[in-house]
Amino acid sequence: MQHLSHVLAARLEAGAAALAQYAESLDDAEWHLAIPHDGRQVGVVVHHVATMYPIEIQLAQALADGKGIEGVTWVDVHAMNAAHAREFAGVDKATALTALRAASEAAAVAVRALTDERLDRAGAVSLNSDAPLTCQFFVEDHALRHSYHHLARIRLTVDAARDTARRTA
Repeated sequence: MQHLSHVLAARLEAGAAALAQYAESLDDAEWHLAIPHDGRQVGVVVHHVATMYPIEIQLAQALADGKGIEGVTWVDVHAMNAAHAREFAGVDKATALTALRAASEAAAVAVRALTDERLDRAGAVSLNSDAPLTCQFFVEDHALRHSYHHLARIRLTVDAARDTARRTA
């Protein structure tokens, strides 16, 4: 029987691989499309996913250690995302994809190292109204889900641009 941590890590890897594969297929104009209701360019968001893995894993490990996540707010998250978007506004595809692959690989290694006991540990999570959440939930809701969430939004953005281009051609 495969350990839960290995299943979670494989799901994380699959999401990152799907994001990378789709991002590789984009042309330069698509790479630079702004995502509606977000404002960040597609390439910046791909790079963003990569840069968030270490933070998401660090927070999950705190829960695995029986500690809560205190003082982290959505205001902080949005400010961090905005700062990242400014700093990496011109990120090229090779840089973003290299970062995504390396960070997702490191995240998967860290997730595989979690025992079932550590995955079951819970702590108050300030991002979720101090609800006592397990490490497993946090891994699934953040590091694992992150690439899937952004891939879906990127696909919608690119599909809309392609539809517009077909209609105006």
